[in-house]
Amino acid sequence: MEISDEIPAKKQKRLTSVVWNHFERVRKADTCYAVCVHCKKKLSGSSNSGTTHLRNHLIRCLKRSNYDVSQILSTKKKRKESNLGQSTLALTTVSYDEGKIKDEIISSIPFKFDKEHKKEETNQAINLGSAKFDQKRSQLDLARMIMLHGYPLAMVEHFGFKIFVKNLQPLFEVNNNTATELDCMTIYGKEKQKVYEAIHLLHGKINLSVDMWHSPENSEYICLIANYIDMDWRLQKKMLNFVTLDPSYNDDVLSEVVIKSLTDWAIDCKLFSMTFDDCSAYDVMVFKIKDWLSQNRPLLKNGELFDIRCVTHLLISIVQEVMEAFHDVTHKIRESIRHVKSLQEIQGKFNEYALQVGINSERNLALDSLMQWNSTYMMLEAALEYQGAFSLLRENDVTYTTALSDTEWEWASSVAGYMKLLVEFTNVFIGNKYLTANVFFPEICDMHIKLIEWCKIPDDFLNSIASKIKNKFDKYWSKCSLTLAIAAILDPRFKMKLIEYYYPQIYGSESSDRIKEVSDGIRELFNEYAVGLASLDQDSSRSGGSLPGTSDVTRDKLKGFDKFLYETSQNHSMTPDLDKYLDEPVFPRNYDFNILNWWKVHTPRYPILSMLARDVLGIPVSTLGSEVAFSSSGRMLDHHRSSLSPDAKEALICGQDWLRTELEATNLPTSNAAVLLAETR
Repeated sequence: MEISDEIPAKKQKRLTSVVWNHFERVRKADTCYAVCVHCKKKLSGSSNSGTTHLRNHLIRCLKRSNYDVSQILSTKKKRKESNLGQSTLALTTVSYDEGKIKDEIISSIPFKFDKEHKKEETNQAINLGSAKFDQKRSQLDLARMIMLHGYPLAMVEHFGFKIFVKNLQPLFEVNNNTATELDCMTIYGKEKQKVYEAIHLLHGKINLSVDMWHSPENSEYICLIANYIDMDWRLQKKMLNFVTLDPSYNDDVLSEVVIKSLTDWAIDCKLFSMTFDDCSAYDVMVFKIKDWLSQNRPLLKNGELFDIRCVTHLLISIVQEVMEAFHDVTHKIRESIRHVKSLQEIQGKFNEYALQVGINSERNLALDSLMQWNSTYMMLEAALEYQGAFSLLRENDVTYTTALSDTEWEWASSVAGYMKLLVEFTNVFIGNKYLTANVFFPEICDMHIKLIEWCKIPDDFLNSIASKIKNKFDKYWSKCSLTLAIAAILDPRFKMKLIEYYYPQIYGSESSDRIKEVSDGIRELFNEYAVGLASLDQDSSRSGGSLPGTSDVTRDKLKGFDKFLYETSQNHSMTPDLDKYLDEPVFPRNYDFNILNWWKVHTPRYPILSMLARDVLGIPVSTLGSEVAFSSSGRMLDHHRSSLSPDAKEALICGQDWLRTELEATNLPTSNAAVLLAETR
């Protein structure tokens, strides 16, 4: 090695530290330097300086090759264990200038710790130091983290993130934004294959939910999610596609997107139903999809159970109708609250009036959020409790100009009653991500009965509101009541008894005919399953275990025998599954009842009916999650992801859904689950 004006220093004593295997000691005039053989950086090399700073530099040196550092850390351990009492912990701060490391600043901070804790940390350091660093695996781990937690891809370019990574593992080269996106696409491809195989191992049907998303830039997207009950009787949800829509899209485009997804995933023969977010839209889209599907095979029950509409969107639509009609009164209540809170003097007087009329409420007056409709209900409830105080304020405060009349207070009380029902209904399902379809029928029937009563209110204003929301509800009921009723019958706690209880209250003298329609409907569906479902499912389940074009499927020559065996075995059944099920007493109602566990246990007793139950109970009655159930804005895509390409958006959003589902399925503490997730790559 040649360094101008520098003469190799004579070694005064033997250099015993293994660190000197990576440094050359040179002398210039009266000064001694240690020159790194990897990056040529000069550090102090005098005998009084020790080797700690050399060891720290070596661990962080960017040009050092991937070699085993266990000797260095082991030597460091021996040196530290020889010290008793207080020790010094070196903390290194690294700053960057356009990707290059500046001079290191090494500072010592006194830090007390016990000897045993010190040994444990040192042993961990040796284990980590001895492990072979894998650049590619670490890059995929970073991409997986970004995908799982929804972090922006641009974080890999952030200055602080680079500093953190370099201090944690100097060997790791952080990819740029584009390379990290490609790693995410790689993970997406592998996870997609897993989802494809899981779906095609399924013997039952799939229920597809269709939901619309938006972005702050007013872009629109369509999200397709497969909902099904697997062979272990667990409800599963797998996002299939997240498609960016052209601004000029129409029903034809939407139907083409859905049909393409069904074709790409090869699940058109497995489709039982589709759930859409709006009760009045998508009729043309549904017709086109049903027409395309029926070209290959007839839809079950002539497609009567195919078209389901989201109950959460129904509630939001009803709330919007109520709020629009009640806008003037709601405005007065907001202004009344603002007036009370405008001055401390007015607030004090208002509190005195509340005590005078005997109001002792724990509720606080607060304005609602226009983006959360349940907050409007809470605002109304609180204001109604202080009605007497507002009345006294109106009599004694001439500046209070937005006071409500007695009639308006009566309207507010009735509207709060409407909204209370809607909030309670929403609370039934927002706390559970995996609700089966049987849960919703009694709730829907109770709402139906309440609406019938509200439409009989003599007050013209309230009657008009009730009539509007009843019209919206009737559209939903006409599309979904049969499906919800069948799902309720398949609940062993209800069976036909729940239909016989509710329908007289809803239909009156026509209830007998309506009950018969439901009874005939489930029998027709059961007969279709008894005749052909087993053979159809066998055909579809053998359609392959990989994405189309990735493998060849061996032809099964005994498909016909399977169908023959199934049909001949049914001829020996004395009593059909459905009759046996309905004739037996209902199961006792209790709060910890799990309907999927019940059907899992009773599948051998009802082999055909259990297949029907698996498909019907897996229908998603709601497409919205708890995070947006009370929101008036719907699902929004953040600006980080909305700026990506359509393919990248789909990969990140679908991949996030799959990784989270996989993480939840481990049913382990987060740390253990994360290790398992990494090991199953």
